[in-house]
Amino acid sequence: MDFLKDFWGYLRVRKKYWLLPILVTLLLFGALIVFTGGSAIAPFIYTLF
Repeated sequence: MDFLKDFWGYLRVRKKYWLLPILVTLLLFGALIVFTGGSAIAPFIYTLF
């Protein structure tokens, strides 16, 4: 949790708000891969990459 506070402080001070959508997209793709890793739809997810 401390990392998120530091990262938000970095974004605010350096005015690099454009990094936030990239980070959110990467986190969503990571969660998608982790949660569908053992399911039947995993082969369809891996074809996206």
